[in-house]
Amino acid sequence: MSKNKQTGPKVLLIDIETMPMLASVWGLWDNNVPLNMIERDWSILSFAAKWLGSPESEVMYMDQRNIKDIQDDSKLLKKIWELLDECDIVIGQNSNKFDLKKINARFIMHGMKPPSSYKKIDTLVIAKKHFAFTSNKLEYMTAKLCNKYKKLVDKKFPGFLLWQQCMKGNIKAWQEMKSYNILDVLSLEELYLKMAPWDNSVNFNLFKDGETSTCNCGSEEIIKRGFSYTVAGKYQRFVCKQCGTWSRSNVNLFSKEKKVSLRRNDK
Repeated sequence: MSKNKQTGPKVLLIDIETMPMLASVWGLWDNNVPLNMIERDWSILSFAAKWLGSPESEVMYMDQRNIKDIQDDSKLLKKIWELLDECDIVIGQNSNKFDLKKINARFIMHGMKPPSSYKKIDTLVIAKKHFAFTSNKLEYMTAKLCNKYKKLVDKKFPGFLLWQQCMKGNIKAWQEMKSYNILDVLSLEELYLKMAPWDNSVNFNLFKDGETSTCNCGSEEIIKRGFSYTVAGKYQRFVCKQCGTWSRSNVNLFSKEKKVSLRRNDK
C-alpha cells in the first residue's frame, strides 16, 4: 500500500496488549525461569490504533476473543502490518522498546516480511528527555496533562485479573479490555499533542510536497521570531502561534565575508 506524500505524513498512534507467558516455577521471588519450564509463550491479545487527527469514532480495535486458538494472532498481525506499512510515522508510549519490538517479534515468528519503513515517536522518550515528572507512566502523565482523555484506572477487573478473565473468555472482561485499549490510544494522542512543541525528533514537513510550512500540530500560523545562531551560521527562527513549537530556517544568513571571518577555538 503506497504512502501519500501529497497532504503530509500519515501518523499512526498504536497500543498493544499481550498475553502473558505461562510457566512452572518453584517460588515467588528471584526466579530465573529456564526455557523448558515455559508451558505457553506470549502472543498479542489486542490492539488499538488511530490516525492522528481522525475522529474518536474512527479508532481501530481488534482482539482475540472469537479466535479458536487464542495464541494464533496471525489475523490480528495482518491488520497491524497493513497499518504500519501505510503509515509514515508511528507514535506510542514506550513503543520503541515494547510495542514495536513485540510486534516485530510476532511478524518474524509468523514468517511475515517487514512493513515499509516509518519514523518513530515515543512519548516516554520525550518525557525522559525534556521533563522530570514524578512518573513517566501513561497513567500519571495523562492524569496531569490531559483534559479530555485519561488512562483508564477504575476497572471492574483490576490488574492482572483483566488479562486472566479475557483468557478465560469472560465477555465482560473483553469489553473492558476494549475500553482500556481504546482509551490508551485516545489519551496517548492528547498527551502527544501536549508534548509536541517540545519534540523535534521528526520534521513533519519532510513528508509534504510544496513550499508551505506546516507545524507538527497542523497549523500554518508560523511567524518569524528572532534568530538562531550556531558556530558557523545565523538562521531565521520561527514559532507556531497555535502550539508554541520553535523551528528555524536552513538558510545561513551570514554573508560570504562573514563566514570567512569566523574563527573557532582550536581545542
